[in-house]
Amino acid sequence: MKVILLSDLRHQGRRGEVVEVKPGFARNFLLPQGLAMVATPGNLKRFEQERKKIDLRHAAERAAAAEVAAQLAGIKISLAKRATESNTLYGSVTAGEIAEALEAKGIEIDRRRIDLAGGIKTLGDHVVRVDLHSEVIAELTVTVVAAT
Repeated sequence: MKVILLSDLRHQGRRGEVVEVKPGFARNFLLPQGLAMVATPGNLKRFEQERKKIDLRHAAERAAAAEVAAQLAGIKISLAKRATESNTLYGSVTAGEIAEALEAKGIEIDRRRIDLAGGIKTLGDHVVRVDLHSEVIAELTVTVVAAT
């Protein structure tokens, strides 16, 4: 099924592209979430007319994400977790815990935007990627210390 993407999707394509996806994925996810529309000649024409509005909204979202990235630039977060004698954690650090620590510092970030890439399972400093926007990626340092 051919659809027009209304927003950037990591493994599908960028906004405005016409891509071929499986019918179930389009019908059950992309269309209800408002992430795509069916690629008919009428929808293609309508999308081209709305492109300016979408571009302005996209630029505003990018500017807001850049502002948050500037706030995250120098932030270090320290989390206390139980650990073994060999410095491995019982469990791991979750994106939710990092989001709560950022919220305590006054920065609101959705936990789904935090990319732990394999997880944090040891003590020490770890660099965590935060995907604020498709074009704006910030990094912050998370220090995991042993809980006493």
